[in-house]
Amino acid sequence: MRAFTTLAGHILGSHPRINGYFEMHMSYDDASDLDKQLEVFRQHETLKENSNYIFDKLLHNDYRLSPEWRGLADMKILVSLQEPEQTIKSIVDLFAKKTVEDLYASPVEATNYYIERVKILADFCQSSDHPYYYYDAELFQAAPEKLLSRLTDWLELDSPLSERYQLFTQTGKARMGDSSEFIYSGKIEKTRNDYSHIRLAEDVLSRAQAIYRDCRSQIIDNAAESLSTRSQTSRSAR
Repeated sequence: MRAFTTLAGHILGSHPRINGYFEMHMSYDDASDLDKQLEVFRQHETLKENSNYIFDKLLHNDYRLSPEWRGLADMKILVSLQEPEQTIKSIVDLFAKKTVEDLYASPVEATNYYIERVKILADFCQSSDHPYYYYDAELFQAAPEKLLSRLTDWLELDSPLSERYQLFTQTGKARMGDSSEFIYSGKIEKTRNDYSHIRLAEDVLSRAQAIYRDCRSQIIDNAAESLSTRSQTSRSAR
């Protein structure tokens, strides 16, 4: 959550071969869930002619993709993390603006959410034998051309992903993804949000950073291919 996932969905969903761009709030435990996914999508949009994929994003630990499920031979998994400080502050900022008091408006609770989510992603990547592509979320701003080129190859698309994207019927709506003004620009914005008004306790942030480093390293080690802000080069798994 709060790691360019709505932007990623819109870029992917704007490709003629990919349907979907929003969060469907569901798990994938068996083949029947694919029918549910299609039903949810069709409530809002129409399938593109000659398309290959339906996209969904799983942001919370309540929603599962069972690693032992072998029913999706053509499934393409993307895993992404953003470093903790910007992500946690973004979560706090978002939920502090709500009209009712929310748990994640607390820096401590937002940090706990982040830590548990990162741990679950690392556990999934270790337990699943289905190949996945890992990328640092910051690459959408730091090196979008390279990132989108790598994702185009990984998804085996017949035309490149673009830094510009469409606006859809559910763009900006509650529970569908990011509702800030940035998502309406139709292109990647490289200006980082300023969260300097939000303070994170040093011990809280240090714990999140340590877990992020450890889990990120595990995820990259298990990835079929990956792209990071440090190397900005793709590698194949050994």
